[in-house]
Amino acid sequence: MPIAWLGIHDLPALNATLNGIAAVLLMAGYALIRRKQINAHHKVMWTAFGVSCVFLASYLIYHYNVGVVPFSKLGWVRTFYLWLLATHTVLAGAVPILAIITLTYAQKGKFQKHRALAKWTFPVWLYVSVTGVIVYLLLYQVQPRL
Repeated sequence: MPIAWLGIHDLPALNATLNGIAAVLLMAGYALIRRKQINAHHKVMWTAFGVSCVFLASYLIYHYNVGVVPFSKLGWVRTFYLWLLATHTVLAGAVPILAIITLTYAQKGKFQKHRALAKWTFPVWLYVSVTGVIVYLLLYQVQPRL
């Protein structure tokens, strides 16, 4: 479905999908490098970066138009959501910087620096991608029991 067909209120689902795709690509990239499939790893990681960039653009467009979306559920789920959102948000701010530097080291052939930083970038980026999906599910899909 072309993006032009999407309405502004369809973007959260698109964003969660993009986060999920990025998470799968990150795990695939990790598996590929463990098997020393460097060219495939390179392509998958750049694809993950591209997907994450599309996510960021879509996320910014959505929140520019809609603003803050309040979390209305109460009890333990609210506490869990706010903790998850806080950790997700703080780490999400680091992902673009970490990803760009890590990818730049690889592009420049500085593989020792690339590997050292990727040990931090990978888990942070994966956490942000996975928790992005969970935040979406809690905010837009999970209905409280009455």
